[in-house]
Amino acid sequence: MHSRISLRIPAAEKAILLRAATLRRTDLTDFVRQHSLNAARAVIQESKRLQLSERDSLRVLAMLENPPLPNAKLFAAAKSLPERN
Repeated sequence: MHSRISLRIPAAEKAILLRAATLRRTDLTDFVRQHSLNAARAVIQESKRLQLSERDSLRVLAMLENPPLPNAKLFAAAKSLPERN
Protein backbone atom coordinates (compact mmCIF):
# COMPACT_ATOMS: atom_id res chain seq x y z
CA MET A 1 0.00 0.00 0.00
CA HIS A 2 1.32 3.42 -0.90
CA SER A 3 0.79 6.68 0.91
CA ARG A 4 1.02 10.18 -0.55
CA ILE A 5 3.20 13.01 0.77
CA SER A 6 2.76 16.61 -0.33
CA LEU A 7 5.78 18.89 -0.27
CA ARG A 8 5.98 22.63 -0.97
CA ILE A 9 9.41 23.96 -1.87
CA PRO A 10 10.76 26.99 -3.74
CA ALA A 11 11.00 26.59 -7.52
CA ALA A 12 14.79 26.90 -7.41
CA GLU A 13 15.05 23.96 -5.00
CA LYS A 14 12.74 21.87 -7.16
CA ALA A 15 14.93 22.63 -10.17
CA ILE A 16 17.98 21.38 -8.28
CA LEU A 17 16.16 18.19 -7.30
CA LEU A 18 14.96 17.64 -10.88
CA ARG A 19 18.49 18.10 -12.24
CA ALA A 20 19.91 15.66 -9.70
CA ALA A 21 17.18 13.12 -10.47
CA THR A 22 17.90 13.44 -14.18
CA LEU A 23 21.62 12.92 -13.57
CA ARG A 24 20.76 9.74 -11.65
CA ARG A 25 18.42 8.67 -14.46
CA THR A 26 15.40 8.44 -12.20
CA ASP A 27 12.24 10.44 -11.70
CA LEU A 28 11.81 13.11 -9.06
CA THR A 29 9.60 10.97 -6.82
CA ASP A 30 12.08 8.08 -6.68
CA PHE A 31 15.01 10.43 -6.19
CA VAL A 32 13.40 12.30 -3.30
CA ARG A 33 12.05 9.11 -1.74
CA GLN A 34 15.39 7.27 -1.83
CA HIS A 35 17.48 10.16 -0.56
CA SER A 36 14.94 11.07 2.12
CA LEU A 37 14.89 7.47 3.36
CA ASN A 38 18.70 7.35 3.42
CA ALA A 39 18.81 10.57 5.44
CA ALA A 40 16.09 9.34 7.81
CA ARG A 41 17.91 6.04 8.40
CA ALA A 42 21.13 7.92 9.14
CA VAL A 43 19.37 10.14 11.69
CA ILE A 44 17.82 7.09 13.37
CA GLN A 45 21.17 5.27 13.53
CA GLU A 46 22.89 8.37 14.90
CA SER A 47 20.27 8.67 17.64
CA LYS A 48 21.09 5.12 18.78
CA ARG A 49 24.72 5.98 19.46
CA LEU A 50 25.92 7.70 22.57
CA GLN A 51 28.94 9.94 22.14
CA LEU A 52 30.96 10.73 25.22
CA SER A 53 33.76 13.21 25.66
CA GLU A 54 37.17 11.80 26.48
CA ARG A 55 36.68 12.83 30.12
CA ASP A 56 33.29 11.10 30.36
CA SER A 57 34.60 7.99 28.60
CA LEU A 58 37.41 7.71 31.12
CA ARG A 59 34.95 8.21 33.98
CA VAL A 60 32.69 5.41 32.70
CA LEU A 61 35.66 3.07 32.33
CA ALA A 62 36.86 3.91 35.85
CA MET A 63 33.39 3.20 37.27
CA LEU A 64 33.24 -0.13 35.42
CA GLU A 65 36.62 -1.12 36.81
CA ASN A 66 35.85 0.14 40.32
CA PRO A 67 32.07 0.20 40.78
CA PRO A 68 30.69 2.07 43.78
CA LEU A 69 29.27 0.05 46.65
CA PRO A 70 25.49 -0.46 46.60
CA ASN A 71 23.60 2.17 48.57
CA ALA A 72 20.16 2.20 50.19
CA LYS A 73 18.42 3.36 46.99
CA LEU A 74 19.89 0.46 45.02
CA PHE A 75 18.86 -2.06 47.70
CA ALA A 76 15.33 -0.59 47.74
CA ALA A 77 15.09 -0.74 43.94
CA ALA A 78 16.28 -4.34 43.91
CA LYS A 79 13.84 -5.28 46.66
CA SER A 80 10.93 -3.75 44.67
CA LEU A 81 11.60 -5.99 41.65
CA PRO A 82 9.27 -8.98 41.18
CA GLU A 83 10.73 -12.28 42.31
CA ARG A 84 12.06 -14.57 39.59
CA ASN A 85 11.09 -18.24 39.56
